[in-house]
Amino acid sequence: MTNIIYQSTRSSDITATASQAVLQGLAPDGGLYVPREIPVYTGSLERLAQQTYQETALEIMSLFLTDYTTQELKHCIDSAYDDKFDIPQITRLKEADGAWYLELFHGATIAFKDMALSILPHLMTTAAKKNHVTDEIVILTATSGDTGKAAMAGFADVPGTKIIVFYPKGGVSAVQEKQMLTQRGANVHVVGIKGNFDDAQSAVKRIFSDAAMKERMAQGGMRFSSANSINIGRLVPQIVYYFYAYGQMLKAGEVKPGDPINITVPTGNFGNILAAYYAKRMGLPCAKLICASNENRVLVDFFRKGVYDRRRDFLLTSSPSMDILISSNLERLVFQAAGEDCDVTGAFMKQLSEEGFYEITDKMKEELTDFYSDYSSEAQTSEEIRTLYEKAGYVIDTHTAVASNVYRRYRDNTQDQTKCVIASTASPYKFLRSVMCAIRPECADMSDFELIDELHALSGVAVPQAIEDIRTAPQLHNTVVEVDEMSEESARWLGI
Repeated sequence: MTNIIYQSTRSSDITATASQAVLQGLAPDGGLYVPREIPVYTGSLERLAQQTYQETALEIMSLFLTDYTTQELKHCIDSAYDDKFDIPQITRLKEADGAWYLELFHGATIAFKDMALSILPHLMTTAAKKNHVTDEIVILTATSGDTGKAAMAGFADVPGTKIIVFYPKGGVSAVQEKQMLTQRGANVHVVGIKGNFDDAQSAVKRIFSDAAMKERMAQGGMRFSSANSINIGRLVPQIVYYFYAYGQMLKAGEVKPGDPINITVPTGNFGNILAAYYAKRMGLPCAKLICASNENRVLVDFFRKGVYDRRRDFLLTSSPSMDILISSNLERLVFQAAGEDCDVTGAFMKQLSEEGFYEITDKMKEELTDFYSDYSSEAQTSEEIRTLYEKAGYVIDTHTAVASNVYRRYRDNTQDQTKCVIASTASPYKFLRSVMCAIRPECADMSDFELIDELHALSGVAVPQAIEDIRTAPQLHNTVVEVDEMSEESARWLGI
């Protein structure tokens, strides 16, 4: 097996093993770690149809995390994908009105982030032992709603770790906020900021690269790492479920080995669809990668025009986990499109930071033909939820509805009949007010907890334990700060 080395997207001189990249999260120069070569999947497609999720995870993750032993990876996988998930198969495909919805929300926090964040703490603590790291690991994370809770659930009371989560106050759903503010754990700190997700994410990156802060951390016996999808330890586990989905399509007789599928992903920070792109590069039979955005359509404009421009109004929508104007993981795709040229990639990211935009070359645009991108308006998203329920009796959340709407219009416009897997990224219970008001507008005056019961009656889907848990849970976190206070708030809580 090839030993995969990781390098920064901004400097080929900065390299790391897989476990070192997982530990660091972000490269020292602010770049993102990428594999120097994307491994090729040489296994049997037919075998995918017979494998458990855990078996597929071991096969795929072994190709990327090459300095972990098989025994170490198996321990991480078995510790992560267990009865924390409410179905034994971890994720499943649900056919509704001509599309296949990959339900990625059966974990402890009912969102797709559980698929990677349930394993990241195990990958990280294993990496610390492998690299003889004795410092306490402090996870510093910005969230647009789901990463924060999933990361806290994963890292709560894990020895040798602390976690600080920043989220945009007023920019997440009521359920998302309640989940975060009721999180237990002596090593957990949740902070609302007076700003949006991009403000939080940019500030977290600045804290990571602050030399003075790094020195204070070192003196306190601590080091930062990330649970955002900038961490390769988040990205690699996400590749797994696209291979598993293909196996399940084979098992259902929907495709034959080698037949391509399309994959549609509701996209904000670009990690989830980047994982699908890596899967395709590995050899997964995939035709189009359909990048679905909400009205913050910065990615749509990028794929259509080759211009990434964050100089626009930041819109709050009913799909808040996608309310993002700076899609961090796009840097990894830009690096690939630039022929793995670190200087070009770094220059684009510098221009984005300083001027708010960059424009790729025509040659780079030609490297992006795997992707199709469109957006769903608020009205279209709401209509998609209602229509799918009326046609198929299937209830989806607002983010999945964005993807579903974009896919249907893509299919109608192109007449592409390739079977499509849609990443269903959150339980409808997580965004229940928007979901219920789309299906039954008369529910608008109900309380959140009345809406929970109404959605249960409507869908017949059991109320997830994650929702039951917050009905009576006490609020444990109350801190709200300005964006420019994030660094000092981190230092204050850490006692450094």
